[in-house]
Amino acid sequence: MPTRRFATPEPRLYRFAVHCCSFKVDLSSTPDHALALFADEAMARRYGAWMWPTTFEVVDLLAPKEGDS
Repeated sequence: MPTRRFATPEPRLYRFAVHCCSFKVDLSSTPDHALALFADEAMARRYGAWMWPTTFEVVDLLAPKEGDS
């Protein structure tokens, strides 16, 4: 049963994806999926630094891509 205390998530608000980047330490050969999504870049960076201090990356999902004009 849904609770009124939880707002319905709006995916478009979660602009920053945190990746652990296991490929940087040869732990993976497949693409890393985002492990967390955040609306705030600073919070995404704090989370990444706390979980994977030497390998994480934060990706702005709304940033222009290569080849976009």
